[in-house]
Amino acid sequence: MGYIELNVLNAPATTPSTLALGIDLGTTNSLAAIWKDGRPVVLHPEGKSGLVPSVIHFPPDGMPIVGREARDHAVADPRHVIFSIKRFMGRGLADMRPELASLPYQASESDNGLIQLEVQGRKYTPEQLSALILMRVHDLACRALGGQDVRKCVITVPAYFDDTQRQATRDAARLAGLEVLRIVNEPTAASLAYGLDQRDKGNVAVFDLGGGTFDVTVLTIEDSVFRVLSTAGDTHLGGDDFDQLLAGLARAELGPLYGDELLGDPGFQQAIRLGAEQCKIALTNDPEAELRVVIPAKRISWRRRIEREEFEALCAPLVERTISACRQALSDAKLEPGEIDEVVLVGGATRMPCVRERVQRFFGRKPHTELNPDEVVALGAAVQANILMGGRRDMLLMDVTPLSLGVETMGGAVSKIIQRNSTIPCEATEGFTTYVDNQTGLDFHIVQGERELAHDCRSLGRFQLKGIPPMPAGMARVAVKFHIDADGVLTVGAKELGTGKSAVVEIQPMHGLTDAEVERMLKEGFAHAREDFDQRRAADLKIEIGTMVRATESNLNAGRAGLDRESVHDLEEAMEHAKQACSGSDLKALQKARDEFERATLPLAALLMNNVAQKALMGRKLGDV
Repeated sequence: MGYIELNVLNAPATTPSTLALGIDLGTTNSLAAIWKDGRPVVLHPEGKSGLVPSVIHFPPDGMPIVGREARDHAVADPRHVIFSIKRFMGRGLADMRPELASLPYQASESDNGLIQLEVQGRKYTPEQLSALILMRVHDLACRALGGQDVRKCVITVPAYFDDTQRQATRDAARLAGLEVLRIVNEPTAASLAYGLDQRDKGNVAVFDLGGGTFDVTVLTIEDSVFRVLSTAGDTHLGGDDFDQLLAGLARAELGPLYGDELLGDPGFQQAIRLGAEQCKIALTNDPEAELRVVIPAKRISWRRRIEREEFEALCAPLVERTISACRQALSDAKLEPGEIDEVVLVGGATRMPCVRERVQRFFGRKPHTELNPDEVVALGAAVQANILMGGRRDMLLMDVTPLSLGVETMGGAVSKIIQRNSTIPCEATEGFTTYVDNQTGLDFHIVQGERELAHDCRSLGRFQLKGIPPMPAGMARVAVKFHIDADGVLTVGAKELGTGKSAVVEIQPMHGLTDAEVERMLKEGFAHAREDFDQRRAADLKIEIGTMVRATESNLNAGRAGLDRESVHDLEEAMEHAKQACSGSDLKALQKARDEFERATLPLAALLMNNVAQKALMGRKLGDV
């Protein structure tokens, strides 16, 4: 894969002590990259892809499985496979009811409004589930680095992620044992990956259509300064929604054949989702493809030919939603499509021809597609990680807050203190006063959104300012200051100017984990570390024994004649004991059965090796060997 080289090719090589990962925590796939030999590279163990499907399988026994193996269980064990968890980050139950209707697992809400998904009788928050994905990404990255444990990282998020979702991402990283140096917007990361900082100046539009979210960001670059002018998008629009269009076709035709009971079956839901995804991918390169729903256990084998034109007609409304967001972003940036110098496509869904053609037609120029759209964000995060670790100091990233921030006033209205698309870091102060005579305190309700009434916006948190001297209404002077740091973390302070009484709060999102909850989860992880390790080891031993049993059974008949009766008896007995041990989860019993089984197979292994050697040497002279 080719790279557009960046200005830092002559920078000194990064030393191990200054390594930091760039991580793209995606809806469909996640991966890590690092700065190496003057450029960003995706990390992957030898012979394996760096992409980790953002899918988790919870088996009845043992540790959760993350990645491709988890995805393979989606149809056979649908109620215990979690996918698209990014859509749930920082959200409450009411936000996600439409998505939950098509998912095969139960959801509930914690006391503080945090969504929880129930799997194998246990409830997990989106942060906990995302932490499992981050752990898997980190594990593969460290293996690719020869075992070096790198804990510092830069993690990317959609530009349209609000404060709650960004904080949820930080919490997930903390639960995974990672230190987040910076949360970076995915469009900014993509621009870095393409080396667009090399331009003296120019306007860039980054069109990011991933698995679960969409955003378009307009940036301006001048003298290596990236400044985000505007961002717009939809956190509920992505490749998953295009899949659902095909899934809807299948459901409409299969329903009359098999009835409503089948449509509600979790295995069917997963099979139809996977079949739709595969068909969509095939239509990217082929003019027609087959939409298949195959469930052998239910004797279902349904196929339908889909032409690309038919699919694109279905997709047109969704594609137009992305273009509407592009118009909004350009309007906010006070630019016309012709004033955009570069267009960058990010996210796997931008591979669809109809998306590329529509974007090119809107902006009037061919977009950048040279880099793998699944990898470009992680590559850019690695560039930013290198900058933060001291690799380069002549570049400045200036992101924006995607939604306005303010406080609720009397009557439920919202006073916006920081407007959307304000460059961060930033701060703003506004004055407030009391409403009734002799009022000695003020309650502040912090909200985020563009609506004029507080109940239509997202609640971020509340705090109180107490100790105001009794005085007539309207006499008190209270300054409320909002401060957003470079990571998008919001701090709100209030100060009564007459007395100096003050209160400061770092906003804890209403749908986020409290510090106490994070600490509890971390402590639970440490407390159950031995138990979790034992469960994982037991699961691994069962797999190992199963492999040994299959190999023994396939070779025993061929080798039986060459073994003495006692060796055959010991081997069969050890194999039976090993099978029995696999029916339970006792680690010691499994380890003992595995070791005894291995010892019992030694005579058979020696015989087989001897037979192979004899065949290899048959008819050859000593001098030929």
